[in-house]
Amino acid sequence: MTMQERIHSQSAAGRLSRRGFLTGAGAAAGAFSFGFSFPLPARAVAQQAAGEAVKEVNAWVVIQPDETVIVRIARTEMGQGSLTGLAQLVAEELDCDWDKVRFELVKPGENRRRERVWRDQSTGGSRAIRGSQEYVRMGGATARAMLVQAAAQQWGVPAAQCSVAKGVITHQASGRSTTYGAVAAAANGIAPPTGLTLKDPKDWTIAGQPVKRLDTLDKLNGSLVYGMDISMPGMLVAIPKACPVHGGKLKSFDASAVANMRGVKHVLRVDDETVAVVADTFWRAKTALDSLPIEWDNGPNANVSSETIAAMLREGLTAETEFVGNRVGDAKAVLASAGRVIEADYGFPYQNHAPMEVINATVRWTPERCEMWGPTQVAEAALDALAAAAELPVEACEVHVVRIGGSFGRRLTTEYVTMAARIAKQVPGTPVKMMWTREEDMVQGRYHPVTQCRLRGAVDADGNLDALHMRISGQSIMAYMRPSIMTANGDPVTFQGLMPGGAEMAIGYTIPNLLIDHAMRNPHIRPGAWRGVNLNQNAVYLECFIDELAQAAKVDPLAFRRKLMANHPKHLAVLEAAAKGIGWETTKPPEGVHRGLAQVMGFGSYVAAAAEVSVKDGRLKIHRIVAATDPGYVVNPQQVEAQIAGSFVYGLSAMLYGECTVKDGRIVEENFDTYNVMRLDEMPVVEVITVPSGGFWGGVGEPTIAVAAPAVLNALFAATGKRVRQLPLKNIDLNLS
Repeated sequence: MTMQERIHSQSAAGRLSRRGFLTGAGAAAGAFSFGFSFPLPARAVAQQAAGEAVKEVNAWVVIQPDETVIVRIARTEMGQGSLTGLAQLVAEELDCDWDKVRFELVKPGENRRRERVWRDQSTGGSRAIRGSQEYVRMGGATARAMLVQAAAQQWGVPAAQCSVAKGVITHQASGRSTTYGAVAAAANGIAPPTGLTLKDPKDWTIAGQPVKRLDTLDKLNGSLVYGMDISMPGMLVAIPKACPVHGGKLKSFDASAVANMRGVKHVLRVDDETVAVVADTFWRAKTALDSLPIEWDNGPNANVSSETIAAMLREGLTAETEFVGNRVGDAKAVLASAGRVIEADYGFPYQNHAPMEVINATVRWTPERCEMWGPTQVAEAALDALAAAAELPVEACEVHVVRIGGSFGRRLTTEYVTMAARIAKQVPGTPVKMMWTREEDMVQGRYHPVTQCRLRGAVDADGNLDALHMRISGQSIMAYMRPSIMTANGDPVTFQGLMPGGAEMAIGYTIPNLLIDHAMRNPHIRPGAWRGVNLNQNAVYLECFIDELAQAAKVDPLAFRRKLMANHPKHLAVLEAAAKGIGWETTKPPEGVHRGLAQVMGFGSYVAAAAEVSVKDGRLKIHRIVAATDPGYVVNPQQVEAQIAGSFVYGLSAMLYGECTVKDGRIVEENFDTYNVMRLDEMPVVEVITVPSGGFWGGVGEPTIAVAAPAVLNALFAATGKRVRQLPLKNIDLNLS
């Protein structure tokens, strides 16, 4: 494919303006234009170049003259596979040939101009598929009906007499047939029908199947351009640095000290806490920034440390609070009069998202228009932030969405979009790629919040759990990220996995006297939504303490849970599946290997895990984890398995190593030499059991991360007799002596 063909193949379907960005001529992939992110066949490129009409059937489906089916994707792809899953759902209802399906990413400005025809473009909370499955399926079904109607009108027959298979429309009575590509232009003029019925999932042939991902080829051949790879003619690179103490200020800097360094173009004040060096290359900008004399005003948090934060949280374990997430009976009264009370304190540290792709955004600002190219999980919010910082109407701005090299919730915020726009506004007419260093990315994160938890349980002589009080003390994510959703009962996200009911985060146990409450304590470190959010620590706290209660009652951990789960059949079903998969009641583990269990409901799905571990010479070896999940429906089994295994890497890395500490008001860990992740040889065998029961749609990317750590920690106790209540394990002596 020539360079010109490549430009057409990646931009024509997206209808980018002539001013759409191009990578520099020296780039390995040649000139490149974003909008369409998968190369079209050469014939389609030639047809487009020749000016042949390419019309959408509806907002979700474009049929090329060569029968290529373009499915428009409004959610963000960051490795989780939702792009392919959403395309499967559309293709299923469309009855097209999956081998001819490609995709196009929707820009938020276009969505606004078309009265949000693609609806919500945010991607978080494991909602990419479950939050849009109904209307994207309807988009495919509607397009199918319009295409069939167009063919029927050409033949002068009722549409009901026509059938479709792999994009070929057939009128059985006359034997005539045609293709989607042949009638696509005519279908565009058909009024969209209403009252269509979607397929029963039991009849799926594309959805529900482990089809290959649509977004793999350009990753393998190196042609995929991530945000940090973007290059444009005349582009400059900006490297910012903010006060390392969150909430501190930029007091002064001496631009003259670096102004004459090679490649340096500008030294800019970005906002009250940030300075940036703009140069012709990343390295020259970074070198100059490292040499720039900067004076910070660290403010009132300059003396905060991990120890002072821990003391703040410990105070919250016994303080009065009005924030209650779940209350049944009178747990405090029963505990006060109980003959035997088991008590334990747990803790979960700050965690960094630490994706491979650091924060970046490329922005070009002029007095008339502002455009951004880069990664975001919230395209519409990014557009709004861009417009506000550019001081232009939203209609004069656009965000060109790209696929992300990892995010895990980090790009649910838009402060970096604002920063990039403010920098570009000071260099008008020039595209400026703002890119954080790894150190800045680690120090200026939006961290998984730090919490502590005190649990107190009353177990009677018969081994029954009479009462449980679970006090969480710690940081609120939403008080920082979305204060508008805070209520008189505090942060509703705090109690994930512990709620009394509902379709999202319900607790899986019936306890006659239960109190789960929260003492909000907000240090200055900025929190964010880290993959799995509060479900992570809540599952560790509850599931490990349930094991402690089972031990106190001298009851097998599975049997103890069963007694509490009779009213929670879906929770119990996945727990039983995981236990059966690992052979909990049927086989003995190998000599020296021990087992642990955990279950939770999160993001609309029911999940459980059973782990096998051993400890030798103080070293933990995780041999095997069996994971069971009921997400209601499975769109792509292979992607579900990959998501679960991937979530275990993330969750187990946090359990083993993840910890962001604070000294002199700032985050200490600045790179992977001090913020470690698990290695390939530490990864256990993961066996995935899916038990989709139907009737609801749950998430996949986040729920299972929460059961990895407690299952392993419970197995670790079985192996060593030691309860680990404060993570990470790197700080714990696991020697048996």
